[in-house]
Amino acid sequence: MMQRISRILLLYMTALLGGVSLQAGNKVFETDSLFAGMGPNDKGAILVVHFGTTHDDTRRVTLDAINERIATAHPELEVREAYSSRIVRKRLAARGIEIPTPGEALKALASEGFTHLLVVSTTLVDGVEMESLSYEVAHQQSLFKKIRLVTPLLFYESDYKDLVSIMTAHLDPEVAYLWVGHGTYDSATAQYAMLDHYLQNHGYGQVIVGCVEGYPYYEEALKRLRATGLKRVCLQPLMIVAGEHAKEDMLQEWQPQLEALGYEVESVVCGLGELPEVQEMILRKVDFFMTHHRLSIMDKKAIYEETGEKLHKSDTFTVQ
Repeated sequence: MMQRISRILLLYMTALLGGVSLQAGNKVFETDSLFAGMGPNDKGAILVVHFGTTHDDTRRVTLDAINERIATAHPELEVREAYSSRIVRKRLAARGIEIPTPGEALKALASEGFTHLLVVSTTLVDGVEMESLSYEVAHQQSLFKKIRLVTPLLFYESDYKDLVSIMTAHLDPEVAYLWVGHGTYDSATAQYAMLDHYLQNHGYGQVIVGCVEGYPYYEEALKRLRATGLKRVCLQPLMIVAGEHAKEDMLQEWQPQLEALGYEVESVVCGLGELPEVQEMILRKVDFFMTHHRLSIMDKKAIYEETGEKLHKSDTFTVQ
């Protein structure tokens, strides 16, 4: 009991003294270096988890490039990768390319003596892929002394702000920019709608988000496009890789449909993961999570339970 109270008081005092950081909306972090306390027999690694792709051209400039950027930034750590897509892994295996699942990669790292692990996902939103990965990390947690999972590309309000600044860096006032995302049929698709709303709310009405599988659908994106009054359209994939959905759904369906309606369409087949600025977003997340961990909702509830105080923005500093 005394140990629990001490832990709660430590968290609370750390927050008041500025040792806990706040990214947005009471999402509180505690300063805690993942790798600093390793002993002489400990080994540290970073596991980068991608959905994956069977397209070698986009893989080289997106997923491989992200792996290399992380490895170059942290040469003291082992960097491994895993693919979460069963279909992608099956198709690659038929070509003689074996990529482990996240679960397989975690077990392999543990068997090789790695004790401290940072798990990074390159998924765009906090959806089913992150849910599955979170389960794997929790399930294999006992195999490591310390393991930590990084949030996806879009998670906090500041993430949306960063991505919007990238999406709107070079706009032609005579062109509408339609970003085509994968989408999902569960509640996670709201994150695409939030991105679209953020763009509208910050004066970027000519920049539109639509999804192949989920809201906002092509029809919603078309309504937004018509409202701009613009006739020139730039199509771009709102996906880490420019794979099947970019080359088939975007090029073979969306572009012809828009051209049939009289639009002049240019498609840019470039995955988000190819952009140096997006790679930098991922690197910033890696660096931040190496030195901070998120307090669970139970930690925050425990602080309130014992002290009657909440952690407010005024008690913390904002992570950039």
